[in-house]
Amino acid sequence: MTEKALHKNDKLKSGSEASILILYNDDINTFDHVIKSLVEVCGHDSVQAEQCALIVHLKGSCEVKTGMAEVLAAMSKLLNAKGLKSKVKRL
Repeated sequence: MTEKALHKNDKLKSGSEASILILYNDDINTFDHVIKSLVEVCGHDSVQAEQCALIVHLKGSCEVKTGMAEVLAAMSKLLNAKGLKSKVKRL
């Protein structure tokens, strides 16, 4: 299996399926951990990550990223490895 580098500016290529990365609430992780993880994995700035963390806390889930399914799947795997609950949903 070859690894593919993730880039903040990855765009949807023609023929690729559009997907969304959804982050789910849990009672384990702190806001700081969620914010730091979104910055590191998804390339969010701190304000965007904080807003996503608050939405997840209040509503139970938040669409944190859109893009190519394979890129989002890698991001989801990294978030899950950090103890967060995430899933990729195809549009």
